[in-house]
Order: sequence, then structure tokens, then C-alpha cells
Amino acid sequence: MVLSSCQAIGNLHPLILVPGNGGNQLEARLNRGYKPTSLLCNRWYPLVKQKEGWFRLWFDPSVLLAPFTECFADRMMLYYDKYLDDYCNANGVETRVPNFGSTQSLLYLDPNLKHITEYMAPLVESLEEIGYVDGETLFGAPYDFRYGLAAEGHPCKVGSTFLQDLKDLIERASSLNGGRPVIILSHSLGGLFVLQLLNRNPPSWRQKFIKHFVALSAPWGGAVDVMLTFASGNTLGVPLVDPLLVRGEQRSSETNLWLLPNPTIFGTKQLVITPNTTYSAHEIAQFLENIGFSEGVYPYKSRILPLIEKTIAPGVPITCIIGSGVKTAETLLYRKNCYEDQPEIVYGDGDGTVNMASLLALESLFAENKNQSLKVIRISGVSHTSILKQNIALDQITGEISCINSIAMSTAV
Repeated sequence: MVLSSCQAIGNLHPLILVPGNGGNQLEARLNRGYKPTSLLCNRWYPLVKQKEGWFRLWFDPSVLLAPFTECFADRMMLYYDKYLDDYCNANGVETRVPNFGSTQSLLYLDPNLKHITEYMAPLVESLEEIGYVDGETLFGAPYDFRYGLAAEGHPCKVGSTFLQDLKDLIERASSLNGGRPVIILSHSLGGLFVLQLLNRNPPSWRQKFIKHFVALSAPWGGAVDVMLTFASGNTLGVPLVDPLLVRGEQRSSETNLWLLPNPTIFGTKQLVITPNTTYSAHEIAQFLENIGFSEGVYPYKSRILPLIEKTIAPGVPITCIIGSGVKTAETLLYRKNCYEDQPEIVYGDGDGTVNMASLLALESLFAENKNQSLKVIRISGVSHTSILKQNIALDQITGEISCINSIAMSTAV
């Protein structure tokens, strides 16, 4: 591990936080086109709504109660329209992301349940301690994390709109701070969006507006854990939830397709083993077919595979800060040809969610690019989400930000 000996000097470079999958609040409202799946899920629920009928969809604590889990999943569901070649909400469900530009919707997924829905609050507090101020030098870029991006030539309305909004926010943050270039600090899936933004804009724009890209726990090559999500559902540690009740909604997420293991990174390693078949990252399409999700095969093959087949170095300095030494799903063993049951799991190294091969992917992908500055910092025993909360991780993150804001160098110990 590298400990920082830097101290921020003078005016800070503006900093933008980009959250991970499920890392910000999401609101919804129901119009007359909404068709509930049960009486409990009628338009009256939830009883308490904001002005004009908006309510918090994520995080909704009622997902913990079995009768309402189905309502939650039904409203979170996305649908792929093959004629439009794009994803959309369920009929009658409108969604929006609150507080874009601010860190407010990143702090807690539900401000009424701060203790159990804390997300970036400790990180923001640590950044404020070194001088950052929300709305002045510190900004947030929440987004609808269900929607991803697609390869060139395919429409991607929601994801592309977010990239444009993020670009505009970067330029505005720079302008508000005397034209100083911006530091982007992402967590998890947010890193994939940031890398796409950088590579979809010309080098002159990157040079003018981007000071540094710091990626926390980025799943550059996807994760085996996502194959579990598609096959059997994944409660993501939320108690009392039946994984099969949320499996359909999880399968519908465009970003989950994006997070499946990348063949370039995982190669021919057996990731899922059943009595009759084994699947590597090269057999993802067949895997989707065999688990009963045939509708995911076409968008995966046409939109996702071309998107992930080549990772381009953006030419801006990148620091990856990752957890290690936490047992992480490496192989899924199904004793029966039935995906309704949870598998036995063989564990390997990673951060508890993302495999080490994925966390370190940029080292191999950018190895031949001499113009790409890349620094990787490992923090032993820190998990995928605790990297935003544990003091040892927060000290490392703020230390790196201070170094970027100064002319001092890090000292290895």
C-alpha cells in the first residue's frame, strides 16, 4: 500500500463523484398506463408521495417485506424494445434522478434510514475535511443505474443523456473554479461510465477539463458474482428477500449485462459448472439461453460484446484504488441443472464483489501504452463497499486527492 505524504496547496481542483450501481436515490411516479401485478401494487402505493406523485423507488425499505418485493421489482423492471433497439421503463412508470450536480442523493439511499442506507456520506465528510464544499468545489453525478451504454451504432437514450449531463457538469465545475480541470472520483460501475465518457470525447477536451481520474473498486472486466445474479437472483446482502422474487428485475437491468465477465479478462476459465455443461466468459450467450433468459442474448451479443471487446486508454492520469484479500465468488457449482437453487461457491481473491482479475484489468490492457499514466493501490481487507467507509480507505483516498492537488509526491512505505 502507498501512504500519501501530500497536503493540498492553494485552490482545490473541482471534484465530481460518480456513484456505482444502486449508489444513488431514484424516484418514480405512476401514470394511467401502469398495470399493477397485484392489488397491493396499485397506484395508491406508497401512500405518502411528494408533489405531483413522485416517490422514492430506490432505496425503498418495503423491498424487505415479501408482499411488496414484487411491487418493487415490477416498478424497477426494464424492457428491451427490439424495434427501437433500446431499453425503456415498464408501461406507466416514470423515473427521475434527484439532485443531479449535488452530493445529496449519494449520501444515503434513504435519508430516513441513514444507519442502514449510508453510501457516500463518510467519503463526502472526509473530502469536506480537506476543504471541499458541496456545490462549489464538490459535485455529484447520480444517474439511473439500471440503464447502461451500448456499442457504437446502437441507440442508448438514457445512458447517452447521462454522459452528456456529466460532460456539462464537468465543464460547469471547471468554469466555477477559474477554469481548473476536474478530478473525477468514481465508485464501481461509475468508473465504466467515466472511461466511456473520456474516450467518447476528443483529446483536446480531456486535456482541458480533466485533471485526474480516480476509480474506486472499478469492475473493468465484470464479475462472476453477476452470473449468480442472472442465474439464481442475488439479494446483495439485503435480509429477508427471496432472490427469485428480484431475479427478473435484476436480469432486466442493462447495466447487469454490461457487468458480466469480459472474455478478454477472464479467458477460458470455467466460471459456472453444472452436471452437463461448463461456462467460461466466452459462453455467456449460451449461459443466458440455458438459464431461461433468451431475451437477453440478442442485446448482449449486439450491444454489449462490441462495447467491451476493446478497452481504450484515455490518455489522462488514472489511479485505481481497490480492496483485496476478501473472498470473492470465482466459480459457481450447480449440483443439479436447476438455477432456482443457490449454487455452491468457490472463492478467490477480490473485494468481495469484483474479482481481482477484473480490478487489475487496466494493468494488462494498458501495459503497452507508454502514454497512459496508471497507478494501482491495493488496500488489504477492504471490501467493495467498505472502501467508502473504512478509515484506512478514506485516508488513502483523501491522501491521493491531496497529492493530485499538490506538487508533492507519494512516499511508498
